Amino acid sequence: MRITQGTFSHLPDLTAAEITAQIGYCLDNGWPLSVEFTDDPHPRNTYWEMWGLPMFDLADPAGVMLEVDACRTAHPDCYVKLNAYDARLGRQTTALSFIVQRPEPEPGFRLERHEGADRRITYTTTSYATDRPQGERYGPSPVAGKPR
Repeated sequence: MRITQGTFSHLPDLTAAEITAQIGYCLDNGWPLSVEFTDDPHPRNTYWEMWGLPMFDLADPAGVMLEVDACRTAHPDCYVKLNAYDARLGRQTTALSFIVQRPEPEPGFRLERHEGADRRITYTTTSYATDRPQGERYGPSPVAGKPR
């Protein structure tokens, strides 16, 4: 199951050149970027782990791509996304956010049904990845036999 969060999520994965072009667009608009990663992409999990600090002072897409590639190398089995922030309205808002890396394979979600009083039925979405402990959700660790 393919996670569809953020801009471009219904398109095929972006190439490095397409990611660089989007970074250039963000920088041309004056939007600083940040890199985030997670192994739990539940739609309500909006707070992913930050990779470094937001890049307020970078003006070259190559510098942002270095950080993206460093995060990808450090977390090869996690989702990685880029966020662009716009502070023109006096508050910081997300102007653009898109996934730049996905684990292979993406395990998907299950729908759990709960029956309550008065025939009330509620549903919960749970990621199959969360059946395993954090850090082991997408395959073996990079060093055989050692947890991440």
